[in-house]
Amino acid sequence: MLFENFKVFETELAGRKISFETGKMSGLASASVLVRYGETTVLCNVTASKKPREGIDFFPLSVDYEEKLYAVGKIPGSFLKREGRPTEKAILTSRLVDRPIRPLFPKDMRNDCSVVMTVLSVDPDCAPEIAGMLGVSMALSISDIPFNGPIAGVNVGLVDGEIIINPDAEQRKKTDLNLTVVGTASKIVMVEAGANEVPDDVMLEAIAKGQEENQKMVAFIAGIQAEIGKPKFTFQSMEVDHDAFEAIKEFAMEDVKEALDTDDKNIREARLAPIVEAIHNKFDEQYPEQGAMIDECIYKLQKFIVRRWLLDEGKRVDGRKMDEIRPLAAEVGLIPRVHGSGMFTRGQTQVLTIATLGPVSDSQILDGIDGEESKRYMHQYNFPSYSVGETRPSRGPGRREIGHGALAERALEPVIPSVEEFPYALRLVSEVLSSNGSTSQGSICGSTLALMDAGVPIKAPVAGISCGLITEGDRWMTMVDIQGLEDFFGDMDFKVGGTKKGITAIQVDIKIDGLTLDIIKEAFEKTRKARFYILDEIMLKAIPEPRTELSKYAPKMLSLKINTDKIREVIGAGGKVIQKICAECDVKIDIEEDGSVFVSAIDIDNARRAVQIIKTIAMDPEVGAIYKGKVTRLMNFGAFVEIAPGKEGLVHISKLDNKRVEKVEDVVNVGDEVFVKVTEIDQQGRINLSRKDAMAAMGGNN
Repeated sequence: MLFENFKVFETELAGRKISFETGKMSGLASASVLVRYGETTVLCNVTASKKPREGIDFFPLSVDYEEKLYAVGKIPGSFLKREGRPTEKAILTSRLVDRPIRPLFPKDMRNDCSVVMTVLSVDPDCAPEIAGMLGVSMALSISDIPFNGPIAGVNVGLVDGEIIINPDAEQRKKTDLNLTVVGTASKIVMVEAGANEVPDDVMLEAIAKGQEENQKMVAFIAGIQAEIGKPKFTFQSMEVDHDAFEAIKEFAMEDVKEALDTDDKNIREARLAPIVEAIHNKFDEQYPEQGAMIDECIYKLQKFIVRRWLLDEGKRVDGRKMDEIRPLAAEVGLIPRVHGSGMFTRGQTQVLTIATLGPVSDSQILDGIDGEESKRYMHQYNFPSYSVGETRPSRGPGRREIGHGALAERALEPVIPSVEEFPYALRLVSEVLSSNGSTSQGSICGSTLALMDAGVPIKAPVAGISCGLITEGDRWMTMVDIQGLEDFFGDMDFKVGGTKKGITAIQVDIKIDGLTLDIIKEAFEKTRKARFYILDEIMLKAIPEPRTELSKYAPKMLSLKINTDKIREVIGAGGKVIQKICAECDVKIDIEEDGSVFVSAIDIDNARRAVQIIKTIAMDPEVGAIYKGKVTRLMNFGAFVEIAPGKEGLVHISKLDNKRVEKVEDVVNVGDEVFVKVTEIDQQGRINLSRKDAMAAMGGNN
């Protein structure tokens, strides 16, 4: 019988029905689950290769979140009329799912594993990324792929002080918190958040409530796994040879200890190079064609030493205390001609951020499935190979770079002034010049400096810092400001960005089976203390407040609001009026549908002149007002003067000058610019002007 294995499992999530269907679609995948959450529908498929991939020392997992524009009834805007490379939102969602599931696969498995989430339809009230994550959890759990799940995840919002699980579209517009919490039955495996300066205790409570909801869903999926789950396949373990590791450990441990014991990454690598060569010289013949395994043993030995130092001796590689931050430096205004620049240095990690201001029309246009159409504040992060002393060509940003840029953007977004307060589009680019851990947090600090240097009136400065973790059984310890080795060999990279008032962003990467609330609480305490120190002692001493004036190279921006029924008049037929204003005043003009008008120019006087012209068009001339206009026509009885595009008035010959005028040409000619005063607007809307009265009002100058 067709679809004889078809099953539907239903439950509730945050008060809305969610169902999981399996046995009907994608029958050749290891497992396939169709998730329906409200009217959001996501198809989740997982597959794994039967044999391990040769010559690699990592688990080859790929996670893809596919946004299909048909899910929201849109045709792609590209020439090909099909989806192209993933949007940044899709890449970030892929990372959001990748990070919590990756630590739950066997560490010694090298079989390729593929996870694909395809969004088929979107209900704005039911987040497709949460539906996709839950579908992946169920698919991996019921498949034959070894996986130590299930997991579950929820979004957590904070609306009017109330914590809300999976807020709907209207609530998301008002929320002060956009938190994603992912957990297993007993531990939290991933936290990611953007927040409007939320205090630590409120954030901790939101995480706890999110995990409570997760545990219900984990139990539900575990029940399904028990009912229909396949037996997990047996894989070839790629664990290093125990005897080889012990032999290398005995041969080189003291030398490796001595090499690692420095705060300088270059010195450490220089010391390690001859030791690695000596290990290969001794063991390559004993273990032929297993060079990769020997390299893995060397890596494992370094990890063993660093972890034993931390757990047994409370010793960090560079000699710092557990709550001690590396040497810091902050500078602004380093780069000429750009609109703002800031450089933040923490130990051997150094990030330079450049700020560029532009008209609102420079905002990024988005073509995704989440309803967001444009982005006014943009943050981008670049990680060139020279920053870690390597040699390879630049190939554009990868998923990691996009993720780090988004984290810094999320951290700073709550303090960016509104478009009404500061009518600019903003682009921040962080260039990592040197990397020895925590570059994403360095980019947060460098970006704050660049914004303040550019004169952006941010609501408060933001700093970022990370916290690491080492665990062994029930023992655990945290350390603030982790450097590269502590990240590589540790169990957690807990990144927190925020102001003195509260948290603005969190991103947590872990390599173990999860975190407890006690670990998270301690991480909050350490990062808050460190954040305050960085702000008070380093950043605000470099630049205590945003500059009061913009760079002379930055565009000057003015804004005004006009009635929407006047927009057509300002634009003119075929855009002739607005083009004429732009050409005459050397400005750029953007008009929004709500009547907001933004005028940008390098010369502020040109911008003011354009604003006055727009006001004259959009706001009917007032009797008594004085305008600077251009003579357009001469008649025997007077001159017609255009005081704004499309608005023309008559200066009668008797009102041209203080003395008697015989011929109009004796005073003005076509093309002359003159000041005129509105003396009358008749019932037919005709405007009468007077150069004579304008001269009197201006002291005879015209």
